Amino acid sequence: MALSTSLTPFTFLLSSSFLSHILLIVTASDKELLLGFKDSIENKHVLSSWNESVPPCSPKQPNWPYIHCYKGHVWGLTLENMRLKGVVDVQALQKLPYLRTLSLKNNDFNTEWPYINGILGLKALFLSNNKFFGEVPAQAFQDMKWLKKIHLSNNRFTGHIPTSLASMPRLIELRLEGNQFTGSIPNFLRPLQSFSAADNKLEGQIPEGLRDLPVSAFSGNEGLCGAPLEACKSKKLSLLSIIVTVVLVLVALVVIGAVVLLVLRRRREQLPDVSEEDSPSVSHMKARSREPSEEGSRRSRSSSRISKGDTMMLSFVRDHKDQFNLHELLSASAEVLGSGCYSSSYKASLLNGPVMVVKRFKQMNNVGREEFHEHMRRFGRLNHPNLLPLIAYYYRKEEKLFVTDFVHNGSLAVRLHGYQALGQRSLEWASRLKIVKGIAEGLEYLYREMPSLIAAHGHLKSSNVLLNESLEPLLTDYGLVPVINQDLAPDIMVIYKSPEYLQHGRITKKTDVWSLGIIILEILTGNLPVNFLQGKGSDLSLGNWVHSVSEECSSEVFDKDMEISRNSEGEMIKLLKIALACCERDVDKRWDLKEVVDRIHEVNETDNEDQCSRSSSNASEVEIKQTQSGEVSFSIDMAQ
Repeated sequence: MALSTSLTPFTFLLSSSFLSHILLIVTASDKELLLGFKDSIENKHVLSSWNESVPPCSPKQPNWPYIHCYKGHVWGLTLENMRLKGVVDVQALQKLPYLRTLSLKNNDFNTEWPYINGILGLKALFLSNNKFFGEVPAQAFQDMKWLKKIHLSNNRFTGHIPTSLASMPRLIELRLEGNQFTGSIPNFLRPLQSFSAADNKLEGQIPEGLRDLPVSAFSGNEGLCGAPLEACKSKKLSLLSIIVTVVLVLVALVVIGAVVLLVLRRRREQLPDVSEEDSPSVSHMKARSREPSEEGSRRSRSSSRISKGDTMMLSFVRDHKDQFNLHELLSASAEVLGSGCYSSSYKASLLNGPVMVVKRFKQMNNVGREEFHEHMRRFGRLNHPNLLPLIAYYYRKEEKLFVTDFVHNGSLAVRLHGYQALGQRSLEWASRLKIVKGIAEGLEYLYREMPSLIAAHGHLKSSNVLLNESLEPLLTDYGLVPVINQDLAPDIMVIYKSPEYLQHGRITKKTDVWSLGIIILEILTGNLPVNFLQGKGSDLSLGNWVHSVSEECSSEVFDKDMEISRNSEGEMIKLLKIALACCERDVDKRWDLKEVVDRIHEVNETDNEDQCSRSSSNASEVEIKQTQSGEVSFSIDMAQ
């Protein structure tokens, strides 16, 4: 079915009837979710003004009170001063894909901590002046990397201040006053523009990063000390206490010394003689790490020698311009880049200059030691401009460390969705096409070099695509499916969110193609794929939404902030069709990777005249016309 629509340069418009159809598809779920949230409120009659016959949002304004909208989606929920009580239905709220602000302050909610950390995209949270009680879990804000403002003041929260608050990369405003928090104030990752912990039961020294705040931010905590409050005083010990302490320390030293001597004697009896060359000293690790060829020859020695070495040194899989060892790496100044249940990433600035990224994996015991080493050596043989190369790794049964170069431009996800906060411009069409082509080429290379893997990448998403200075994409976290714990893989890896796994419990060689299609749709639309955001397969997904309009495709699906040239609309729709073919739910009908890559390479930045002249005779091409008023219209048959 073909649809013609008109568009002015750089702007596409939908017909009013089709626009209504789109709105019903997009906002129906928002309406159901908000009504589900309303049902969890005890005095829900307060929200009787929510008209169930219309969606919460229209394209330009909200239809319901207390709702904030953006591009037809629920962006904010402000329910203040309404004496609401009952349970906060977080499960309903976390399925609102565009929810960024939640304010429930000045109500009568009287429950334990609502698990807000399920709403990953939230930027502002206001729960002040309620009756929430109990401890706030330490990881209550884990993975909520977009949160900037948190107000929990004047409730009845107890226990320590959640440690996950300390590592939040964008937090600028935190209000905790008027609770019963105990313990010390954590040292926050970044300076806070607004902070108050007054009238709690906190103690200890105020962190250095908060010492420029006014006294009122800390008043009412008798145990706090240090600037801007009075200096901390050391407690005076009695002479008897000092004598007892000294005696206990001496006894402890004697006992420790005896244990160490006993352990050393037993190890000397059990282990074979080791030459000075094999001594596990830091200087020896440094020497070995700076002589990769010698390390390579020693790697071929007996498994017992490998086993012993793995506990003390980095294993380099390729030469690196700046050599370093594990001791230097662990001694470097570090900055948390991201943290989750599966892995954590740190930016490590070494003393001798290079800046590296260390990624720590906790659930990677699916294969034995030798098989793991062999898999890492395969990584070392990979060489492609669109792959972020693994430099070195560290093996322990409990955890693994991967070392790569630091990429200053950050991830594609941040560049697509956080560019405004970073003071950057939106990516233009030419850059987005370049990124898509680079991702496809990197993925094709992985399948060519690692043909034995069912899913050569397995975890392809925008946050696992980094951008270098010239906006060339670099794939990360590839090839890890064989080594991660299989019982946890469905909760971790992107391929397990695919239709074939959710329906039939299997993945195929085409599953990475599905991930590629989703990431292309994200690049073209500028929208987050909701099923990734929620960490599970979801009918409310980016792919399903675009599929729902595939018979009558309109340019409304494209990111409105994307700069495009006058003659690029047809090429954009070509790429959209490729993405839809990648997202085909029927695996048998889904294109294979080679066809996808070939089709992507046929997409250009702009249409040429030959293509435009042929489009009128080919139903699968785009027909572009100039009207008398100067507007541009196009017609496309998405079914071809």
